[in-house]
Amino acid sequence: MKMKKILFVITMLPAWAWGQTLDECQQAAERNYPQIRQYGLIERTTQLTVANIRKGWLPQVSAQAQATYQSDVTAWPGEMKAMMNGMGIDLKGLTKDQYRVGVDVQQTIYDGGVISSQQRIVREQGKVQKAQTEVSIYQVRKRVNEMYFGLLMLEEQMLLNKDLQQLLASNERKLESMAQQGTAAQSDLLSVRAERLKAKQKSTELASQRRMLQRMLSAFCGIEVKDVKKPEKIAILSQHTGQRPELKALDAQIGVLNAQEKALNTALMPKVGVFAQGFYGYPGLNMFEDMMRRKWSLNGIIGARVTWNIGALYTRKNDKAKLQLQRDMTETSREVFLFNNNLEQMQQHETIERYRRLMDSDSEIIALRQAVRKAAESKLSHGIIDVSDLLREINQENAACIERSVHEIEMLKEIYDNQYTTNN
Repeated sequence: MKMKKILFVITMLPAWAWGQTLDECQQAAERNYPQIRQYGLIERTTQLTVANIRKGWLPQVSAQAQATYQSDVTAWPGEMKAMMNGMGIDLKGLTKDQYRVGVDVQQTIYDGGVISSQQRIVREQGKVQKAQTEVSIYQVRKRVNEMYFGLLMLEEQMLLNKDLQQLLASNERKLESMAQQGTAAQSDLLSVRAERLKAKQKSTELASQRRMLQRMLSAFCGIEVKDVKKPEKIAILSQHTGQRPELKALDAQIGVLNAQEKALNTALMPKVGVFAQGFYGYPGLNMFEDMMRRKWSLNGIIGARVTWNIGALYTRKNDKAKLQLQRDMTETSREVFLFNNNLEQMQQHETIERYRRLMDSDSEIIALRQAVRKAAESKLSHGIIDVSDLLREINQENAACIERSVHEIEMLKEIYDNQYTTNN
């Protein structure tokens, strides 16, 4: 058992040491997102609905009981009744109160494809629900991108802030030594110390923001995100839209409309079935016997039935036109999505190129600012400039470093947002 624990720790050590990648966070967030359970619910609901429709092939049994009182009933002709009375035979006739308890059984032999078309429609509707769920889950990636790159940005700023504090602390020690020797004023030392403490305050603020965003990302992904890794640059494809879930959802809607159109054909087909009816009551099928005896009896009927309802012809043309209109609306939605998606890609490509052009000069600007800052430090030691000039150069160098980090992180974020846009 101890050996298993050691192996587990060794296995998990790289992940703890190096942090979670963007892809790992996205996969964890999709698994953790509550709507992921919708897939199983949709599948189970579809199966149950299809199973219920399939039961249409089973015999349909119905039981009934009725009691009626009629204003008039079938009766013997008066001449026949008089003749039979003369012979000593009493023809009672039917009573006006009648009773029946029975069972009807119907079995479909041929339904013209109605049941199979209903099953097809339900399955296609299940695909639509799954595709719509996939759209919602796919949007999780964009939210992970926002938090992940926001966390990266804060970590970069914290590193640069740490460098700034070290640089200020170094100059503070130099000024402290100069102040002791009488070559620098005490106020200069205090100015640098105040700037260092200000940078330390900024570090505390950045750490607080990082913890908050870290907890949010951890809760969203369902895992403890301790550190994040800067993702690698990936190739940017020319304007192209992969198989986005939104397009799959539109394809699924077209599938439902196609299934519904096929169902229109089944409505025109004849239906063949057999039936059986049995009842116990009065009067029965032997009317003359019941007119004489007024006695309850068992009765039954079996037969076959062919029905052909051509009423669907009246609305067929309009029904097909409605389905075509719905197809046109779906295709219009597809065109709108592709149009907006292409515009978004154009904007992303231009933004990426802008950051690349800015980054081309970032390193040179930092090198120049660093040289100016070092020169300012030398001038200060010789009493040529005052501390405020040095602090200005230090802050400008730090601002140039922050700008380079911002450009890099923002460009990476735009690249991965483009990957989300194209689903490539």
